[in-house]
Amino acid sequence: MATSIRQLDILQIAKRDQKVTVDALAREFDVTVQTIRRDLSELADAGKLERVHGGAVLPSGVSNIGYEERRLLNEENKSAIARVCADRIPDGSSLFMNIGTSTEAVARELVAHRNLLVVTNNLNIANTLSSNHDCKIVVAGGELRRTDGGLVGNLTADMVKVFKFDFAIIGCSSLDPDGDLLDFDAREILVSQTAIERSRQVLVVADSSKFRRKAPITICSLRNVSTLFTDDTLPEGLPEKCERWGTEIVVRKPHLTNGV
Repeated sequence: MATSIRQLDILQIAKRDQKVTVDALAREFDVTVQTIRRDLSELADAGKLERVHGGAVLPSGVSNIGYEERRLLNEENKSAIARVCADRIPDGSSLFMNIGTSTEAVARELVAHRNLLVVTNNLNIANTLSSNHDCKIVVAGGELRRTDGGLVGNLTADMVKVFKFDFAIIGCSSLDPDGDLLDFDAREILVSQTAIERSRQVLVVADSSKFRRKAPITICSLRNVSTLFTDDTLPEGLPEKCERWGTEIVVRKPHLTNGV
């Protein structure tokens, strides 16, 4: 089978099942896993799929990809970003953390911090930090979004509004070339925007897959952000904008252990 035809068939399977795995495709087409990995990489480079651990998923557009798939997407890079972000949080800080797999990665890096106050609308973050007995956790109540353990809506935003945070740690679904952070659910975005307004510093964690994704609703601009933590060079023109806005960019790749 010619590669181009096989790749078209792979796309059809992905559209039907929402995701594909390397092992299943290798069996389906009777080729090596290396051949399938090459196909998936080429399809990802063309923007037709997004690579995740062990396979690929359809790229996001007006709807988000599944939460478990997002957890696996760029997992190692998210962990590297999370470590350097968590290093910026002093003991004794108050912070808000929003919904997302990147902010969950930061929570895992905060389990040894002392005397923290963490307000979150993410049940996964609350569960992660519950092992840190020197961390006070406040869950901002509201409508439960079962797909990812998020709490969203006006009730959540009203609870967040009563706090004044040292830091807001914010994840997003997309970062476009204009410097806008984007997401899918207006109820979730309302909570993040409220936390941003009530925080002294805003720290954004966004791996480079967010540069290639699209989402329809704006959270805020990088002009409103203190520091962006990511794993690769920003799209052309955006570093210059961040310099004008006074937004710090910290690039940390998994293999780096010192410096930025």
